[in-house]
Amino acid sequence: MPQSVLKATSEDIKKMKSVYAHHLTDTLPPGALFQAKIPGCTITAYQSGKVLFQGQKAEAEANQFSHLKAADSKSKKTPAVTKYSPPSGIASMSVIGSDEVGTGDYFGPITVCAAYVDSSQLALMKELGVKDSKGLKDPQIINIAKDLIKTIPFSLLVLRNEKYNTMQEKGMSQGKMKALLHNQVITSTLEKLDGKQPEAILIDQFAEPGIYFKHLAGKKIIRERTYFSTKAEGIHLSVAAASIIARYAFLIEMDKLSKAAGFDIPKGAGPHVDKAAARLIKQQGEDALRQFTKLHFANTQKAKKWVQ
Repeated sequence: MPQSVLKATSEDIKKMKSVYAHHLTDTLPPGALFQAKIPGCTITAYQSGKVLFQGQKAEAEANQFSHLKAADSKSKKTPAVTKYSPPSGIASMSVIGSDEVGTGDYFGPITVCAAYVDSSQLALMKELGVKDSKGLKDPQIINIAKDLIKTIPFSLLVLRNEKYNTMQEKGMSQGKMKALLHNQVITSTLEKLDGKQPEAILIDQFAEPGIYFKHLAGKKIIRERTYFSTKAEGIHLSVAAASIIARYAFLIEMDKLSKAAGFDIPKGAGPHVDKAAARLIKQQGEDALRQFTKLHFANTQKAKKWVQ
């Protein structure tokens, strides 16, 4: 059986698990952190940091994460620099950064934001507390975001689940949805700059650049000075700011869903989410899931079993 093996950090594995959130298996092999099954490939991430791709589409699937080093590679070389790698010194430049929230959550929408931070505002961003949103708690996110939306140009899109489910049922992948949303918020933010051109555009990488641009075929695309990187929140504060605003919007939407449900809607895609979905089905019927959830996630079937 064809297979590929990559070496990943714990942070990389968390992101990969989010990518495959709706394909996770209930049982795990010994030593595994997660396992997911998609047509033509089984993906298993181990505590050792190795990620195994098995099946006819193993190589193609592994190539989506080509920024990771092959586990059997003896080379100590750093990853190859491409024309889409952020340039040295980008941290001090005037940049539009973009990021998204909610892709791995069963409940709630996908929120995508692009934000422009001028080089003259970098010190202000730090004073406001802008940093990697993963290190911030929700109350901090809310307070910082309220300052940011009054301070910097940004564009925000919220893809609620009714529309998400319709697009997914028509065959659109989540990756393509994200590419379209990122491209739209970046374009909108550029328009708000009244002709001023950023020194760079930095996208928190969720797909290889070639795949990203392929998703945007037929759309107006900004290619010049556009760069991609994983963990981009730590590379430029514009991405961190975009992530905070996107997270703030996600929290607002989750509060709205909680009010509509009559109980607190949880984040994530774990067993606690299955129980919440089952409760929603009992109270409002199975059709309610279309408004609240990403229907194709495995949580849907798990929730139905709780109801039976």
